[in-house]
Amino acid sequence: MPVTLTVTPAVALVDEPRKIRLTGFLPGATVELEATSRSGDGAAWRSRAQFVAADDGTLDLRRDAPIAGDYQGVDGQGLLWSQRQVSAPTGGTGYPAVIAPVAVRLRATGRAAGADTGPVQVDTRLAQQFIADNVTYRQIDEAGLVGALYTPGTPGPHPVVIYLNGSGGGLNHQRAALWASRGYAALALGYFGAPGLPSHISATPLEYFAAALTWARERLRPRAGFVAVSGQSRGGELSLLLAATFPERVSAVIAYVPSSVIHGVLAAGRPGESRFAPCWVYQGKPLPIVWRDNEAAQRWRAIDRAAQPRRQAAAFVHAQQNADAVAAARIHVENMRCPVLVISGGDDGFWPSTDYCRHITEQLNDHAYPYPVKHLDYPAAGHGIATPYVPATLIDKPHAVSGIIMAAGGTPAANAHASEDSWRRSLAFLDKLTAK
Repeated sequence: MPVTLTVTPAVALVDEPRKIRLTGFLPGATVELEATSRSGDGAAWRSRAQFVAADDGTLDLRRDAPIAGDYQGVDGQGLLWSQRQVSAPTGGTGYPAVIAPVAVRLRATGRAAGADTGPVQVDTRLAQQFIADNVTYRQIDEAGLVGALYTPGTPGPHPVVIYLNGSGGGLNHQRAALWASRGYAALALGYFGAPGLPSHISATPLEYFAAALTWARERLRPRAGFVAVSGQSRGGELSLLLAATFPERVSAVIAYVPSSVIHGVLAAGRPGESRFAPCWVYQGKPLPIVWRDNEAAQRWRAIDRAAQPRRQAAAFVHAQQNADAVAAARIHVENMRCPVLVISGGDDGFWPSTDYCRHITEQLNDHAYPYPVKHLDYPAAGHGIATPYVPATLIDKPHAVSGIIMAAGGTPAANAHASEDSWRRSLAFLDKLTAK
């Protein structure tokens, strides 16, 4: 029997799990598997794992655990998410590079059954797509809005998802393209850090987002008027804030690692600006932040002196102990009129997203909130809960605005699991609401 290495499906959306199977190896032989890829920004990635061939000479990554390597335990996608960066990005962070398919080469090395020679090698490739073939892209620069619109190729009208990045700014093309690939018209809405927008998050007016919500309803004509808002980190905080401020315009919220209270600009403000400067402004007035008259602000002195990568969550935990400050700055989530899904990591190094999400659900319960509420918590995961089956190993990295290397928390395995599970359940959440 010849040695084979097969991947099914070989070409598919990135959120599609793959079946990786090998045949023809000497029973009991050690087989090394290697995955290598290059992401759209030019960075190179690699993972390795060693296995023992079964009695019939096969390996199945859904069945077999590695005996050594970059991940542990039985995990059919482990070779993909455990890839580590072996060379730095070279560019290509915008459209279309960021949604270009990622080609992953798999190589297996081991002794073949019935062969007296040394180890043999076999290669194959798989492609992870961020956008389905029938999805269309349109740059949005109208009505004062900046964004990227991805529309399914299936007959409309479609429900709409507006996706908001966090304190790194820019547009999240990948997430919008993936939502569109699953049947939603998806707008990656920029609000700073993109051409035609402010360079920093400072004093961002909520009226901008109100205009975007109105534009989405009038121009995209969503099915049954359904417009969901989703975002990560500051984008999660913002998603909740928008639904609470403009409840009649938001049909659902999916907030990844959000805050339950309003913060200042933190690491995304203008050069020289205090981290406690206002981030959100409404009707010409800055919204109150949790750091105002809060002794926890002094905790930043120690964090600022700490070596990088910096884990800053402790300051936010301390800030929550000031009941008056929290009451003044909390997002009035009880004003929302829609189902809400919040997602958190128990080892979040940026801020205590698990505590924040519990605070959100407690506030809703206290007000007998009449809409569905779901909290997905991943105790061992950190702040980087993102796209499934992509490398989850780069946990500590420079903040996109401040350049400070931040410790996001979690482990690669925990973050990978949280990314896969939360995405699958986010899809199910919206699919149920839109009767897809």
